Amino acid sequence: MTTVGGRNPKPTAVCPTGLDRIDGDTLSHPETTLLLTNDDGWDAPGLAALWQAAEGLGRCRLVAPIGPLSGCGHRVTTHGPIAITRLGEDRVAVAGTPADCVRLALDHLAPDVDWILSGINAGGNLGADVYHSGTVAAAREGVLHGVPGIALSHYIARGRVIDWPRAARWAASVLRRLLPLPWEPGTFWNVNLPHLTPADPEPDLIFCPLDPSPLPLSYRVEGGQAFYSGDYHSRARRPHSDVDVCFSGRIAVTLIRLDEAQRDSATIVPQP
Repeated sequence: MTTVGGRNPKPTAVCPTGLDRIDGDTLSHPETTLLLTNDDGWDAPGLAALWQAAEGLGRCRLVAPIGPLSGCGHRVTTHGPIAITRLGEDRVAVAGTPADCVRLALDHLAPDVDWILSGINAGGNLGADVYHSGTVAAAREGVLHGVPGIALSHYIARGRVIDWPRAARWAASVLRRLLPLPWEPGTFWNVNLPHLTPADPEPDLIFCPLDPSPLPLSYRVEGGQAFYSGDYHSRARRPHSDVDVCFSGRIAVTLIRLDEAQRDSATIVPQP
């Protein structure tokens, strides 16, 4: 099994309602440490599970999209206003993307956070998914500004429903494992929880590489419209990659480097 940073794999064992407009105030306090966001919206059960998982690990600040934006990628809003709405103490909804939420938090709402925690996404963000995912983009945006991040997602097996309390317990275990580790600038963690049955044992936590395989290319065209019909569950899976680890019933933890492309291209010297 691939290791990360010299560490060997080792087994591990609700947002309030009521919206009030913000006018110029911030969420900044000296003890602020954790910024929570997602791409499923501020009232998503996955974000409530992440809040539960992060409790006791530092003061949590929630800045999340006002509605679901799954698959929005790393889109940001630069031409037009972004409405900001208070949900309660330390909780704000933003009429923007997950990356917008992080940018607004770091610039104005919670500029002194130490970590970005994004998720828990309802659905896997494995392999090529990281390029489409708003959940992953939020963690990536933080790293671009020098703030470490962890993106957490929960794979959904066909015909099953997510057990969010169990997901929160697993996420808490992952956070307790990752938050104390030294952070390497330009990197963030991408975590994918497996979808187990109630009878399955607790999953191992495995450090593993990102699967570079593409998602299935399959479209159904009817009446001049195309509908994606690829089967996510039968996607390619390289042995010991994040897709393989998660689909095999273990927690996949992957270190993603922002400078991977630059490092590779730096070794390419054009010939005259």
